[in-house]
Amino acid sequence: MIAWLPLALLTTLRPGHAGAAHSFIRDVEVNVRFLVALPVLIAGEVIIHRRLRFVLRSFVQRGLIRPDDMPAYNRALQSAMRLRDSVWIEAALILGVYVGGIWLWGAREPVGGPTWYSTTGARWDLTPAGYWYVFLSIPIFQVNLLRWYLRLVIWWRLLWQIARLNLQLVPIHPDRCGGMSFLGRGAFLFGPILFAEGAVLAGVIGNRVLNAGDSVLTYKFYAAGAVVFCLLIILGPLVMFTPALLRSKRAGFGDYGVFSASYVDAFEQKWIQPPPAYRKSALGSADIQSLADLSNSYAIVREMRVVPFSTQDMINLAAVTLAPLIPLVLTVIPAKDLFARAIKLLL
Repeated sequence: MIAWLPLALLTTLRPGHAGAAHSFIRDVEVNVRFLVALPVLIAGEVIIHRRLRFVLRSFVQRGLIRPDDMPAYNRALQSAMRLRDSVWIEAALILGVYVGGIWLWGAREPVGGPTWYSTTGARWDLTPAGYWYVFLSIPIFQVNLLRWYLRLVIWWRLLWQIARLNLQLVPIHPDRCGGMSFLGRGAFLFGPILFAEGAVLAGVIGNRVLNAGDSVLTYKFYAAGAVVFCLLIILGPLVMFTPALLRSKRAGFGDYGVFSASYVDAFEQKWIQPPPAYRKSALGSADIQSLADLSNSYAIVREMRVVPFSTQDMINLAAVTLAPLIPLVLTVIPAKDLFARAIKLLL
């Protein structure tokens, strides 16, 4: 209503220079940014506010926070909420966008010819739609994007504070992550910003393909770089829990190794060393099942991950980032072939 609709109306009333390089409707980057990425960023705030509390509550519900660390844990949560709700930080973001953003616009190279937002192609020879675009539409998008990055920084800080606590990890937890696999799954909460980033990238590439005649495949490394960047900013901070997971894994090897040795020794004395005539009673004995359960527990310790996320978590986040690029990929790869390649990759 504010960022996109006035641009459409103003360019309809005054289309711009007759020799414009491309019209507003053909500016894929601008349309995708304000019709796809911006609504996703705004709606995504509701999702993260509602669901992130369940992720944080899992630290307590799973017994990862020791009773003597609860005050420090609560202080970390309160500090994060104060930063999230700070009016001064919001005001600083808006001021920074209008000071830094306008400066960056003034420092950019001329567009090289008339467009829907510039009558001559110079930086400040703007059309009415161009003034709205530079001084209102772009700042609205930038403020919402920076607010998401601010939330990421607050999240990183909170994770760092929690990682410093003496967490009570369980090396034989079935999730093979000491009971912390919920963090990897919870990272999907930041899917909206990844989708928005992917949409902006798709808009930039689409603009070059449609208006400059570039090939989609020229930008495949940009897409790969975007995936790597998004995975780093979302999953990278979770590595702060690696030292605690390593300590838990080493302790598990020691504790369960000693316990397994004593149990196996007792099992051998009871069932292996006696004469064969006395081994018939072993049939159906709970000792054998306990030995198998002990072996499974030790295997879980051996397979315990030292990062609180899995390969599937990485695939899910990468898929969210690349989803907006699918329409571009379909221009060079038929949908049938793309689907077949995806199935082959998954299998």
